[in-house]
This record gives sequence, structure tokens and C-alpha cells, in this order.
Amino acid sequence: MIRSDRAWTSALFALALAAGTPAFAHHSFAPYEPDIQIQFTGTVTKFQWTNPHVYIEMDVKSADGQSKHWLIEGANPGILNRIGWKWNMIKMGDEISVIVSPLRNGDPAALLKAVRLPDGTIFGNGGPAGPARISFDAESGQ
Repeated sequence: MIRSDRAWTSALFALALAAGTPAFAHHSFAPYEPDIQIQFTGTVTKFQWTNPHVYIEMDVKSADGQSKHWLIEGANPGILNRIGWKWNMIKMGDEISVIVSPLRNGDPAALLKAVRLPDGTIFGNGGPAGPARISFDAESGQ
């Protein structure tokens, strides 16, 4: 009887561990400033349409002419596809504008809220990331 109790306990423990694994596999948006959104324009250097997140890398020139390389995190391809994104809609060399929530530590990385493509089309980043609260007409300061 002891052997079957241990087996049962082990099986329940393994099941509970397996059920909790997906929660550990995904991170939160905690590294990003939830109350700050900024807008800037730059040139795409890389676009990664990959799981678990889509990434846009872009070079952004500030008012003083200095260039800064930004890494912008998007939702996963499934979410973005459902709201109209396509795997090939952003290309290296495109000049795009983004609205983002920057990293809390000040590094040039951010969570995407919205993107404006070269043709003027605007796409959001899906529900989990939340909507842009500023417009593309706002001063960027970047």
C-alpha cells in the first residue's frame, strides 16, 4: 500500500509541475514602463517574425544627430496575424514610426504599442500589450 501511495503522490506532483510549466515559460511586461509611452521614427535593421515574440530592430537618430539602436518587442506571430500583420510587412531599410513603452532601466529597448508603416498604415500590438495612448502626431523627443 505504501508503494501505491508514493506512486500516486509522485504522479500528482508531476502533473502539478507540468501544469505550472507554461506559466513560467512566459515573462510579464514588468521590465517596461507601463505609464510612459514615446514615439519615434527610425530605419529598420532587422525584423524577426518568430515565436515567442516578434522583434523589430531599428536605428533612430536623435535631434543632435546621434544614432541609437533600439530593440522593440512585439506580441507573438499568432496574435499579430489575427489583427492583420503579415510576416513580410516590415523590411530591412523601411523607415517606420513606433509608439512604445520603454524599458524601466533606460536601455534602448521597448514594448511595442503601435507601428506606422512607410505607406501610413497603422497596426497595434494586440490586446495583451495594451493600446497606444498617444498619437503618431505627438512630439517624439527621441
